[in-house]
Amino acid sequence: MRKLMLLLSALVMTFSVFAKTPFTEAAFKEAQANNEVILIDVFATWCPTCKRQSMILADYFHKNPASKVKVLVVDFDEQKDWVSYFKAPRQSTLILYKGEKQLWFSVAETKADAITQQLTNAEKL
Repeated sequence: MRKLMLLLSALVMTFSVFAKTPFTEAAFKEAQANNEVILIDVFATWCPTCKRQSMILADYFHKNPASKVKVLVVDFDEQKDWVSYFKAPRQSTLILYKGEKQLWFSVAETKADAITQQLTNAEKL
């Protein structure tokens, strides 16, 4: 039981390390204009793949607290116009930008190494 409590505590701490920002057009355009690294996360609360991706992202930001990646979350159920705009075929779509340039597009990726490598590479640009 003690191990389970320690594991749950670690997960809670990991999730509190980074903030996902709800997607707005203004936030996206501002980040693009500032040539920031932007991760568009097409997310649904009921999606188990999305939850796995969130754990991977939380771990990445926990290990990289100085990361400048801006995570903007598109609500798959409520922001259908933006889901279409980003050509996301389903929830669990991740799209990485550096300013206006799209660097990566992925659907249902849950390999931590693949996601973290893309984020790391984008931050080096």
